[in-house]
Amino acid sequence: MPATLELVLLAAVFEVIGAVILGVLAGRYANKWVDNLVRLFAYIGISIPSFVWAIVLQLVFAWWLGLFPAQGRFSEGITPPPRITGFGAIGSLITGNFQAFFDTLWHMILPAFALCIGGMAQDARIIRAGMVENVNKDYIAMAVSHGLPDRLIMLKYLFKPSIIPAVTVMGMDIASLLGNAFLVEIIYNWPGFSRYGISVMLSKDLNAIVAVVMVIGVVFAIVNIIIDVIVAYLDPRIRLMERGE
Repeated sequence: MPATLELVLLAAVFEVIGAVILGVLAGRYANKWVDNLVRLFAYIGISIPSFVWAIVLQLVFAWWLGLFPAQGRFSEGITPPPRITGFGAIGSLITGNFQAFFDTLWHMILPAFALCIGGMAQDARIIRAGMVENVNKDYIAMAVSHGLPDRLIMLKYLFKPSIIPAVTVMGMDIASLLGNAFLVEIIYNWPGFSRYGISVMLSKDLNAIVAVVMVIGVVFAIVNIIIDVIVAYLDPRIRLMERGE
């Protein structure tokens, strides 16, 4: 489980950062070539499953270009950290084994990116749609009339309300990474929870299958709670409504 959590957390970081950057660029330059490129990436990213992206990234960046390792969690000759936490990266940091830390991060980049492409593309389109919808609102016109810098208007007054619809979808996408990792972990020979799920399904171990499904359900519930807290922080109307009640 810790190995899969590391992979999912890194994929979540990639997804959030990539979706915000692409969504803001597409919203800032709506109906221009930047927006068209992001739209093309979104169509391709959403339509292709994660395991297909895993194979494509493995072929291009691992086998052809040799920039990343093709499989495994650690390279040969790297001493894995003791099983203090079960996390490869965190355990390496705790023991001061920085070589193993950077090595396991290097192994996680391709599978994490393969997991997050679909969610990143979808969230970017939602952020773009929110920014295009809110750019003509009265409070934006007031901020422009007061002579506020464009960057301040974009990041503070336009981006914050525009990202609220995307946060809920982003949370569900991040929670679904645990289920999407089933085939990705097999392709990259990653010793994680999702790969274990595939093995128990093939062996028809019903008790283990129920446990895997329950863990995924708990992850969805926890992510829902976190998303509610984040949305309440971003949207002052929710906080004021709760205080009024």
